[in-house]
Amino acid sequence: LVKLCWEKAKSAALSFMPILSWLPSYPVRKYLFSDVVSGLSTGVVQLPQGLAYAMLAAVPPVYGLYSSFYPVLLYTFFGTSRHISVGTFAVISLMIGGVAVREAPDSMYMNINATGSNASDAINVELRDKSRVQVAVMVTTLAGLIQIVLGLLRFGFVAIYLTEPLVRGFTTAASMHVVISQLKYLLGVETQRYSGFLSAIYSVKAVLSRITSTNIATFLLGLGCIIFLYVIKVLNERFKKKLPIPIPGEIIVVIVSTSISYGLSLSKEYKVHVVGNIPTGLRPPAAPNISLLPNLVTDSFAIAIVGFSMDVSLAKIFALKHGYSVDGNQELIALGLCNFISSFFQTFAVTCSMSRSLVQESTGGKTQIAGLLASLLVLVVVVAIGFVFEPLPQTALAAIIMVNLIGMFKQFRDIPSLWRTSKIELAIWVIAFIASVLLGLDYGLLVAVTFAILTVIYRTQSPKSSILGHVANTGLYCDVDEYEEAAEYEGIKIFHSNSSIYFANSDLYVNSLKEKTGLNPEHLQAARKAQKKQKEKANSNQSSPLKICAKGHVAVAEDQKNGQFGDRHGDSASEEAVFLEPFSTVHSIILDWTSATFIDSVGAKAIRQVLALFPVLHCTGAPAACIFSLNSSDCFMV
Repeated sequence: LVKLCWEKAKSAALSFMPILSWLPSYPVRKYLFSDVVSGLSTGVVQLPQGLAYAMLAAVPPVYGLYSSFYPVLLYTFFGTSRHISVGTFAVISLMIGGVAVREAPDSMYMNINATGSNASDAINVELRDKSRVQVAVMVTTLAGLIQIVLGLLRFGFVAIYLTEPLVRGFTTAASMHVVISQLKYLLGVETQRYSGFLSAIYSVKAVLSRITSTNIATFLLGLGCIIFLYVIKVLNERFKKKLPIPIPGEIIVVIVSTSISYGLSLSKEYKVHVVGNIPTGLRPPAAPNISLLPNLVTDSFAIAIVGFSMDVSLAKIFALKHGYSVDGNQELIALGLCNFISSFFQTFAVTCSMSRSLVQESTGGKTQIAGLLASLLVLVVVVAIGFVFEPLPQTALAAIIMVNLIGMFKQFRDIPSLWRTSKIELAIWVIAFIASVLLGLDYGLLVAVTFAILTVIYRTQSPKSSILGHVANTGLYCDVDEYEEAAEYEGIKIFHSNSSIYFANSDLYVNSLKEKTGLNPEHLQAARKAQKKQKEKANSNQSSPLKICAKGHVAVAEDQKNGQFGDRHGDSASEEAVFLEPFSTVHSIILDWTSATFIDSVGAKAIRQVLALFPVLHCTGAPAACIFSLNSSDCFMV
């Protein structure tokens, strides 16, 4: 018993903290050098992205550095993927920024006695940023807690409701929001930040209304950074097989633009907005502001689900490529712990980043030791040299953000592909995109998920029905309307519906059966009654045994006097035959139920209705197919 308990405890510990399963057997000579190179390369990318994505989250840049350190460190111990890079991500940062701006808008922090034409002079920026940090931290705490609870309850499957077209449409819309939000930094104009319904339109309108006050120095510097980063991105893609590591364009932009800003005093001489004060060192842990909780539950749940969906989808891609497995529920717990624990150290919510994950994997990363080293590189900057980046122009960070979203905008290529393959999935993509752009990311996601669920109902409520035919010399049965090689058996109809039979589609199932088989139950019943009368009339006029024959079918001899079948080999001279015309060219129908995963009570009633409509005796049980004969009143199960 003790041994059994020990084994269970050991298994639980290894499952909860996967690092214990691979670190003791870590092949230092084989993996260490690759992980070091990968970690340093990823850290070089993570540093500028942390600074940039903090702007999206509406918090000071240093909090992006905190979010690039603590969660990455924790994921090393609790994550199951060896290759993803956890940290700040544009979509999640933007969602947090939208909540922060909604709960702490500029209008709440206006300086009554402020003078000057600059919009920032009229706002108490320090107090506003402090409030927005509290909102971001509380959202992160709650999102992490939600992820942990869902993981413990084994609810990792919730990500399946975020289907790929939905996620791609949603992230494309989020990219639109991100680019729009960065226009003011690229142009160097002061505008209000909007959130909620039509925020994208209001933001574009605000930027265009002040475009005449564009700071030329800011714009030229930002444009130059965009061109440089795009060229580097193209070179990295084109020569990725020849380059040992990707060219670190982001860190080059950060270093060069910081040097230019410092050397030319861009902030003082040309009014170029810079990052500003970056405190040295780490903050002590602090509890989040619980009073903000009631207004943040819905937003936190959306962030938790979107963050996990991004994480597990990318983790599974790398796991499949490198031949290992990831545990969805443990990934949910790991991400939840990263967010929940880190939030006490003033971070905002994180998930994996596609661009950094590709860098970590392409530079030879083997394990999360690479992620650990990347986080330590960020730690060095936070503790020792953070002040060096204070002259960094915000337009350079805007350029980094915009260029990193090029891959997201390539998802527009999904539209023609989905048009050819699935109109319903195309509708999901388009609805997710339009709703998220116009309604905001929170309500847009809700609309998209609701629509995706409705499409599932629509697909099962309106299933595709067909008549199957046999393909010669094979065991295949295919739709006779789509495949010329498929041929029906004479007198037999094989009816196939690609859905289960339940309350939402039972009536349609019956109607489709009538339409596809070309049989009218009312006509069949009338013909059967007429045939029965003809049979009775013939019997009443004959005293000798009578043979009733259906033309084109097997003859059945029946003794009218005693109700027993007669001898088919008896004297034909003593018998008289009455030939009846068959009341249908179809003598049997096969209902193919191989696609039906369930049949509810309403569906069962619909099947009984079919048996009542057509002249059959019975059809019971739950077989893969139901075969019944229209002319001989027999029913068979297969």
